[in-house]
Amino acid sequence: MRPRALVFDVYGDYVRYRGGEISLRALARCLACFGVSEDGVRITVSRMSREGWLAPRRAGRRSYYSLTPRSWHLLDEGRPRIFERQQRPWDGQWCLLLYSVPEAERAARERLRKALAWLGFGPLAPSTWVSPHDHSARLDALLAEHGLSDRAHIFFSRSRSQAEDRALVARSWDLAALQARYAKFLDAYAPRLPAYAAGALGDEACFVERIRLVDDYRRFPFVDPDLPAALLPRAWRGGEAHRVFTAAYEALRVPAFRFFDAL
Repeated sequence: MRPRALVFDVYGDYVRYRGGEISLRALARCLACFGVSEDGVRITVSRMSREGWLAPRRAGRRSYYSLTPRSWHLLDEGRPRIFERQQRPWDGQWCLLLYSVPEAERAARERLRKALAWLGFGPLAPSTWVSPHDHSARLDALLAEHGLSDRAHIFFSRSRSQAEDRALVARSWDLAALQARYAKFLDAYAPRLPAYAAGALGDEACFVERIRLVDDYRRFPFVDPDLPAALLPRAWRGGEAHRVFTAAYEALRVPAFRFFDAL
């Protein structure tokens, strides 16, 4: 796990619920649980402060760091995608985005594509992205943010049959690869649930395990479009993975916070 990701995890799951600020010393002790050196923490925190993610404060000889509004926005935007995932009913209508960004503006095009993937869109064609959910309001804001409002069009349409819907899904998302990733996650964490629930791990181990759990799971919202049940393959394991994740996350909560508070 990269030190920067660990810093965001510690702030997102712990510091935000304890006043939003932590001393550099305590943060270094948290990251030491993952093998990050004190110098590595200092370098990471210094870089994140320069980039506007953390705000420093001095109190005597100690340094304290809090989240900036930019960081709060990032955490608040991502948290519902991770923790509040649910299948929504589908009316059979697709939301399509068509855009035109020339090769000379490749960087802008890549930023747009990453943002679209985060919203759950899939690439039906190089400049045509699709989602079964109505994201038109968020698309308007996204296009305005990237200065592309005059180069894109949003459409709503239906296919002629469920077979065509499924063919469209197969072109836009690699569900087989995603299913394999869910299976790997479940193989790793489902067997551990009884030990978590029984309190078989020490407080520090629970703290480490909980952060690793979040780090392993939070990638899924970036690649899973949360398709309606009608578009998913049989025996889809996404819902099962989310249930295991939330159960493990909650089972580890009390001892993990006990360790954090002791720092």
